[in-house]
Amino acid sequence: MLGIVATIKVKPGMEQQFEAVAKELVAKVNANEPACRLYALHRSEAPQTYVFMERYADQAAVEAHRSTDYFKALGRNGRVHGRAAGGAAAAGSGVGPQPPASFTV
Repeated sequence: MLGIVATIKVKPGMEQQFEAVAKELVAKVNANEPACRLYALHRSEAPQTYVFMERYADQAAVEAHRSTDYFKALGRNGRVHGRAAGGAAAAGSGVGPQPPASFTV
């Protein structure tokens, strides 16, 4: 098993828009990616901060997830929504392709 924790900080005032896009992503991942064992969005206690909790069967499942159109769409929408926690934009978009932390279980 491979786990990923991705923390996203969105721009002030963009929380509802981000949540709508992110919740759609969660639904698509859970419906279409059987090798993804967990994909959940949580709102942090910190302002404008969200956490994706992810668990995959293996690295191939992670790569398959990252190659989906719906995952890439969140990255494109990230230009509007915010930045990956820590201030570094992921692939120039602020959200998406390069999660800040991963671990193997």
